[in-house]
Amino acid sequence: MAAHLELGLDTFGDVTRRADGSLLAQAEVIRNLVDEAVLADQLGIDFIGVGEHHRADFAISAPEVVLAAIAARTSHIRLGSAVTVLSSDDPVRVFQRFATVDALSKGRAEVILGRGSFTESFPLFGYELKDYERLFEEKLDLFVALLKQDAVTWQGTTRAPLTNQRVYPEVEQGPLKTWIGVGGSPESVVRAARYGLPLMLAIIGGDPKRFRPYVDLYGRACQQLQQPLPPIGVHSPGYVADTDSQAQEELFPDYKRMRDQIGAERGWPPMGEDEFRQEVERGSLYVGSPETVARKIAATAKALDIARFDMKYSAGPLPHDKLMRSIELYGSKVVPMVRDMLA
Repeated sequence: MAAHLELGLDTFGDVTRRADGSLLAQAEVIRNLVDEAVLADQLGIDFIGVGEHHRADFAISAPEVVLAAIAARTSHIRLGSAVTVLSSDDPVRVFQRFATVDALSKGRAEVILGRGSFTESFPLFGYELKDYERLFEEKLDLFVALLKQDAVTWQGTTRAPLTNQRVYPEVEQGPLKTWIGVGGSPESVVRAARYGLPLMLAIIGGDPKRFRPYVDLYGRACQQLQQPLPPIGVHSPGYVADTDSQAQEELFPDYKRMRDQIGAERGWPPMGEDEFRQEVERGSLYVGSPETVARKIAATAKALDIARFDMKYSAGPLPHDKLMRSIELYGSKVVPMVRDMLA
């Protein structure tokens, strides 16, 4: 798999800042994100994924609308979510929206379904956290049924039943490509295998090699279910600059702001510079010069035997111009280097 690695980008639409340190309006962040995706397309990057969040520090709450805007200005790059929080949405509407993006982009849409690492969408849309597992399990079951594009008969406890119901628009060129996003739950790995869906691992913090048991579990589960092994992908934060020291110096203040804000909500201690540098050197922050980042990606691809690597490029309120420069270096230098290393 690694020799045919796809290389993409992810973003949560982090609210970025101006040169004077003030934060941009969320509307401007969204417009900038579309420009960033257009640049990625021009550079030949394989995929762009946009997250779904419902909080002040991330600008994207409707990924499909942003992807539709990107579709209208790009030609080749594949377009997906990172992730769609299926538990607090309706599977029929999610399918319809992504089928629409697929039509607008002439077959380039994908969806990564997950439960999300934040819970703001549950009270926002009237769901109870106590139903966290049941909501995702039932709604995923319905979504998989919709992928067949036949008349669907389905019944559960989380939404109204369907009886011999067709859902439109139909996907023009075969099934909508659908991944399951997993943050480290063995049950989620086995669930993805049970439905025969590709697995996208969120590697945030620590040594990426620690996810090898999840890759092996996925392979064993697929084997026991007597079905072919779907693709496996990973995503992790990253930032590319001309040198290692420049990349670390530019990213650290913004990454720390983002990390400390989320950490305060979850009871984590503030991040120190030593912890940040350790994560860069020995963990899963893909931060550095093009050569350093390419080497880390290639090593991860070989260690986990993955089919796609997506770098989360907006970890914190970095200025838009620095994000554009990072994307430029990633597409023009990192991607060719990784392909050479894996050839």
